[in-house]
Amino acid sequence: MAAVPTSLGAARVLGPWRVAPVALGCMNLSHAYGQPPSFEQASALLRHALDRGVTLFDTAALYGFGANEELVGRVLAPHRREFVLASKCGMTGVAGEGGVKRVIDGRPETIKRTCDESLQRLRTEVIDLYYLHRWDKAVPIEDSVGALADLVRAGKVRTIGLSEVSAATLRRAHAVHPITAVQSEYSLCTRNPEIAVLDACRELGTAFVAFSPLARGFLPGTLRDVSALDAKDIRRAMPRFAPAAYAHNLSLADALGALAAEAGCTPAQLALAWVLAQGEHIIALPGTTRTDHLDDDLGAGTLSLPAELLARAAALFAPGRVQGARYHPATQAEIDTEEF
Repeated sequence: MAAVPTSLGAARVLGPWRVAPVALGCMNLSHAYGQPPSFEQASALLRHALDRGVTLFDTAALYGFGANEELVGRVLAPHRREFVLASKCGMTGVAGEGGVKRVIDGRPETIKRTCDESLQRLRTEVIDLYYLHRWDKAVPIEDSVGALADLVRAGKVRTIGLSEVSAATLRRAHAVHPITAVQSEYSLCTRNPEIAVLDACRELGTAFVAFSPLARGFLPGTLRDVSALDAKDIRRAMPRFAPAAYAHNLSLADALGALAAEAGCTPAQLALAWVLAQGEHIIALPGTTRTDHLDDDLGAGTLSLPAELLARAAALFAPGRVQGARYHPATQAEIDTEEF
């Protein structure tokens, strides 16, 4: 693949590749945050990201129940040699009464079947980085990773990743096949990877890909009224975005904004720069539907901010200061990550 442009900052190691420090999460273009943009808008954003030098694009079978992989494949397949392609299995949509429902299924036969489906939607012969989106706790992690290893041997997948797993699960998986990346939520206000996973990744030579590094649009401070969120926006079910909790949390976002003004950057850039500063093995994975926001995010890769200012930002969001859990109890039960 092409060398990483220096304009996006020093490259980070991701298995056999070197990628820009800020990647693009494509979920927002098809899934989760209300009405997605039109195909024309989404394709323009993907092409703009490629033109700007983004070298890691992240999608999943879950996003839009296949629609996001279709979008990424349709727009980016002609440029396949220019970037690292990541997708995910193990959490997909299954048709049933009342429509398509999200199902966690890590059985080997399901992983292998859904990989073939993803390859077709993505219009590619191989997926560079294939994550187990969630560990199916009814299936030993060794069995699910064994199926992923079979896909590597078959030439359908180049490397393997895991999402939202604990350090202990990562080590069990890594004993079966090397794990190239762990993708979990990490931001100033979601710090649980600091308990054990960041260190485990560093020890094993595994990259840590931080999703929602802007806390699902919270840290930039521009989302002021959560009652205006689309009825289907997943944040409506997240305790941190409940009106009372969010009113408290906004004061923290505003304080971050003041720090960003002091640093001469935007709040989003400060938040992303803080994530990147927590380890050379960390890659930030924000998502957006707007090219101006993407350009703002990409600027974080070249920022050099004083350690003292980054420490002040961290202290603002010390564990316990943000009100509300990141998931409601039913969803939290599906997550394997350590919690404070």
